[in-house]
Amino acid sequence: MKNVIVISDLHCGCQFGLFPPEFKIDGGNIVKQSKLQSVVWEWWNEFWNDWIPMVTKGEPYIIVNNGDALDGDHHGSKTQISKNVSDQQKIAEAILKPIIAKAEKYYHIRGTEAHVGKSAEHEENLARSLGAIPDELGNFARWELYMRLQDRLIHFSHHIGTSQSTAYESTAVYKEMVEAFNEAGRWRDSPPDVIVRSHRHRQFETRIATENGYGITLVTPGWQLKTPFVYKLATGRSGTPQIGGYLIKHGDEDDIYTRFKVWKIKRSKEEVV
Repeated sequence: MKNVIVISDLHCGCQFGLFPPEFKIDGGNIVKQSKLQSVVWEWWNEFWNDWIPMVTKGEPYIIVNNGDALDGDHHGSKTQISKNVSDQQKIAEAILKPIIAKAEKYYHIRGTEAHVGKSAEHEENLARSLGAIPDELGNFARWELYMRLQDRLIHFSHHIGTSQSTAYESTAVYKEMVEAFNEAGRWRDSPPDVIVRSHRHRQFETRIATENGYGITLVTPGWQLKTPFVYKLATGRSGTPQIGGYLIKHGDEDDIYTRFKVWKIKRSKEEVV
């Protein structure tokens, strides 16, 4: 196995999350995509039908869903299509089952409790229904995953620190690698060659020299549009959502590298006065 595809932050059930062309919710109402959701849906199909076959060269791949697949009922928000978690799970199942069917294996990482329930109970139910590979405790959704991709070690977990300034966007990302190497050194464990985080909905990556060539820490983009909360953030007020996903690939020369696909939503229309 050489290819790992990483997606995250679908936030199914949100008006701004990933959503199919139409869906029947619990009460029988048919809900349709918004204009921008239809744009993201086109990108989702392009990602799986065009970009993935190109970058994997048609080789088999594993999928890791790195958390926040559901939006939940959080922070007193009013943006859910349905606050019924069973609706949100069915939306996610309708979206994810067709792509998982094409993968060799599927792993599911637990996201933010505010979105996926205490102890990520809702994400555990979703992961079970999707046939995720369980951990050693039998849980279908897990807080972290150590994956050995041939001779390289990858560590997956959802959360990472954020910054209100793009000038410091690299700080927490680099810190993840430093902390991982420090902890591994204390206990003489193998440090990860690649660290994967999400949560920010913004792509970012750092790379430093190591004995194995280099170590990579990456943050994945998401599949959610701009929410009311994002407009409060310095990085969000003038920024636009980053939509997309990642490939982690083990090369033929015993190296490991990444590729990512990111789309950007256009800025709001200018008013000419």
